Amino acid sequence: MSARPETLMLAAVVIPFAAALAIPLFRRAPNPREAVTLVAAAALFLAVLSLLPSVLGGARPEWAGVTVLPGVAFAFAVEPLGMLFALVASALWIVNSIYSIGYMRAHDEPRQTGYYVCFAVALGSTIGLAFAKNLFTLFLFYEALTISTYPLVAHHRDAEAMRSGRLYLLLLLGTSMVLFLPAIAATYVLAGTTDFAAGGILSGKASGALLTVLLLLFVFGIGKAALMPLHFWLPAAMVAPTPVSALLHAVAVVKAGVFTVVKVIVLIFGVETLSASGQSGWLTAVAGITVVVASLVALKQDNLKRRLAYSTVSQLAYVVLGAAILTPISVIGAVMHIAAHAVGKITLFFAAGSIQTAAHLTEVSQLDGIGRRMPWTMGAFAVGALGMIGLPPTAGFLGKWFMLAGAMQTENWLAVAVMVVSTVLNAGYFLPIVFRAFLRAPPTPEPGHGAAQERAPAEAPWPIVAALTATALGVLALFFLPDVPLALARMTMGR
Repeated sequence: MSARPETLMLAAVVIPFAAALAIPLFRRAPNPREAVTLVAAAALFLAVLSLLPSVLGGARPEWAGVTVLPGVAFAFAVEPLGMLFALVASALWIVNSIYSIGYMRAHDEPRQTGYYVCFAVALGSTIGLAFAKNLFTLFLFYEALTISTYPLVAHHRDAEAMRSGRLYLLLLLGTSMVLFLPAIAATYVLAGTTDFAAGGILSGKASGALLTVLLLLFVFGIGKAALMPLHFWLPAAMVAPTPVSALLHAVAVVKAGVFTVVKVIVLIFGVETLSASGQSGWLTAVAGITVVVASLVALKQDNLKRRLAYSTVSQLAYVVLGAAILTPISVIGAVMHIAAHAVGKITLFFAAGSIQTAAHLTEVSQLDGIGRRMPWTMGAFAVGALGMIGLPPTAGFLGKWFMLAGAMQTENWLAVAVMVVSTVLNAGYFLPIVFRAFLRAPPTPEPGHGAAQERAPAEAPWPIVAALTATALGVLALFFLPDVPLALARMTMGR
């Protein structure tokens, strides 16, 4: 007999935390330790995937939980937007775990047991956040995600890593405590509840300047969304090992940010309420400035991971921009872009780590001819880059198309201009990397080093290459097989 949806939902939250408790038992046995990680990742994905048919069929599994205050409870519920986020995070945990095994062993990284424990706690926090029934529960897991990823950012424990870790913790905890938490409290006072609901819970409860201030508190209080000027924690966090960068940019942290922004706009304020109160203008401007400025900064970065980091800042703002247009089709596009960016950006970071592992290169200017030596890695990078630009046949095209359609439908020409300009800028900082890799000749070996270079491995260890190949295929698959994310995105808007 198949498990009830409510049981599957709770199992999905518990599995990663159970893995975090089990992993230290095998701290002296790497193979069993990593087997626990892989088994937990697979079990989580199966639990989440098993929920999908019931959610697509209209069911909304929930657990009433524990009441903290009247109208406030620690509780879980699965709605379409959370279902999509959980699917993306759980699927990518599997490939990131495979990649981590190859990367952490190849680099002989220290503290690998703690690394896998923190990774599991981060994924558990992500699933808890995705399935939160209300802002109170979401906030608890939002903070747990910040705390559990801090040791990963500071993993190397040198001066730079510790400095970046402090900035990461200070900015994310600071914005959530000073802005996000007061916004949640104000919502509770106004609406008498913090539960998510179709159409929003603030309709008729707030208007005018109060609505604007409350939306400002939410948008900038959700620091993980990395809107400028509260974005600089993200490039600083690039001191972490590459699988951690992939976690930050694709699987959990920044996705938790934009997921929360979209969820607040759709299920706390309500698209119609915000549209009627004229909130689209300033929110479009904030997101648009972030999209364009971050793209311009990315153009100047020679370090590959920093270029990808500023690309992430820009691409996250696309999601906020799609939500800010405040039309059903643009919000559908924003939701689709959450999934598309996750798969595309993890591919790019996997490729960057592969290059660093096999060729010991970190700068864009060093990549001449690298595609001839590492065709699988750079082929995957090219697919991920096309996805970020938004060209077919990649997943990035679909979300941007829907967002553009929404902007044109409402004659939001600022949003249209931002999307056109940023697409050109995206091409400007991604395509030269692909050109260098495949169409430029590799540098001439230094005298006496030719034989050594010939003996150097062509590609990184197979777990790394297998993971980045799988995610590159995912970038293409989401273009040709978009039915599930599109259905969940449409259901988010009640379509």
